[in-house]
Formats: sequence, structure tokens, C-alpha cells
Amino acid sequence: MKPYHWESHHGNFGDDLNLWLWDFLLPGLRDVHEETLLVGVGTVLNPALLPSGIRKLVIGSGYGYGTPPDISDAREWDVRCVRGPKTAERLGLPPAMGIVDPAVMITEMPEFQNLPKRYKKTYIPHWESAEFGMWQAVCEPAGMTYLDPRGEAKAVIRAIAQSELIVAESMHGAILADALRVPWIAVTTSRSINDFKWNDWASSVGVTYRPNFVPVSTRAEAVAKSSRFWGVQFQKPNSSASVADAPAGDVLTQPPPPQGGLRGMAKQVLAAPSILALWQASRAEPQLSPDGALYDLKSRFHEVLVGIRRDYF
Repeated sequence: MKPYHWESHHGNFGDDLNLWLWDFLLPGLRDVHEETLLVGVGTVLNPALLPSGIRKLVIGSGYGYGTPPDISDAREWDVRCVRGPKTAERLGLPPAMGIVDPAVMITEMPEFQNLPKRYKKTYIPHWESAEFGMWQAVCEPAGMTYLDPRGEAKAVIRAIAQSELIVAESMHGAILADALRVPWIAVTTSRSINDFKWNDWASSVGVTYRPNFVPVSTRAEAVAKSSRFWGVQFQKPNSSASVADAPAGDVLTQPPPPQGGLRGMAKQVLAAPSILALWQASRAEPQLSPDGALYDLKSRFHEVLVGIRRDYF
């Protein structure tokens, strides 16, 4: 059995943790049922992403984009649970099958337990913001540590655990913060965000998705998101090649590279609204799901894993 991994050129820790999480939760999975694809963490329940004609074991995945898959063929689909009640509804499943995002089970791994705190306030942008914005430079004057979601997954998760507060545009930044009992604040840089997946997870753990708006930090970011920058509306080009790819950044927190001359100074000035809004967002009231609710959800997820071990191992 092989875990499904949506692999992007930029990297994204929420997707990349599929590479090792399932070996911890279901040891030996790669030695059984070679014909079965384990579909786990991610908003991947979409026929455009998942291959047809092979058996898929779904454990906690979410719907959020495109057309929901037709899961009526039991020869091809074995759905044990999904991320939340909204995904369950879209797939025509009982609400009880919308348990929680499997990423919360990372708290069971000893390497992420009892880590010392190192960072006061940490900001985790969405991968697209990290790719086209200048958020590392924004974080320093806003008094925050920058955490790149494109970094190595375990390093990103350790940094979340070692923070006292997480400000997250990345949904899995908030999911992991909540699971690791780190208070978190949601932000968004797009007024047209698809909030279905956020509300799917939030409703499962008993919190409310109410993001603080932070403007985009660069013109390139506005183009990538078809957003406004300093009052000008930009549209995303038809060809993604027209916007240069940015390399994945370091996980944390070296000071931002110096911006040369007048151009660098101009970029800092143009990012001033982002700096102010992020600073204000970091002072909003943080959230944390109830301890008991998370414990119950993880217990239910463990029961699902017990059933899978019985049926597949």
C-alpha cells in the first residue's frame, strides 16, 4: 500500500507529511495490498487528482476544489473517514464519518513532544504567498518570526511546536498549532478565498474560521492571486510561465536578505500596509479547540485505524 502524495515543485509541508506519517500510524503498510492507494492528508478528493481504476483507501482526506468524486463503486473506494462534516456531506456520507484532519495525529509522535519554546509569534503564509510575496521581510518589522511552509515538513512542525503563538494563512499551520496546543490566529491575503476546507476542519474541532485580512505584499503576489495592490486590480496571466518561480525558502528565520538601493527601499515602503495589518492581526484574540474535543476526535480516529489494521494487515 502506497500513501498518495500530491507533490509540488515548491514543496508544502501539509502535503509532504504524507511521506512519513502513515508509516508511523500504520507500520508495515507498504508491505501489504500493493494495489491499494492510501489517500490521507490533504484537500485531494477530486477526480482530477486521484487516479481512476485503482482501489483507494481514504483516511481523513478533504474535499475543497472541483467536482466531488463518485465513491459509489465499492471495488474502487473504501472510505473509512474524511476530514470534517462538510466533506462528509458533499460525498453523501454520514456526518459521523467526518472526524478530523489526520495531521492532528502527529502529536502522537515522540519527536514532536515536549519541545522547548523558542519563538514568541510565528507567521506561516500560504505556499502561494511565500512563493510570490516578501513575507520574510514583512515579518521582521511586524515583530514576528517567519516560517516558510515550503520547508522540510518535520522542521516546520518542530518550529510550530516551539512557538508561543501561530499566525497562519496556511490551514495546516493552524491545524498543527491547534493539535500541538499552540494558540493560533487565522489570516488571509485574498478576499476571494475558498474557505470550504477551513470551515470543514474548524467545524470538526469546534472552532470558528474568522480570518483577519492582510493585504498582499508585492505586485507579483497580487498578479498570482488576481488581487489588488495599492488600489490597482491585477489579473492572473493565462500562462503560469509569465511569473517566475521562486525557490523554496529556508524554514526559519534568518534576517531577510538586504534589498539593494532605491528599489529595495521602495519595496519595503510598498509593503507597509502588509506590515501594519500583520502586526494588528498578531494582536487579535487567538483560538484553541477544547482539549476534550480533540482527545475524543483522536480516539475516534484510532478506532478507524484499528479497523484498517484488522481488514488490511
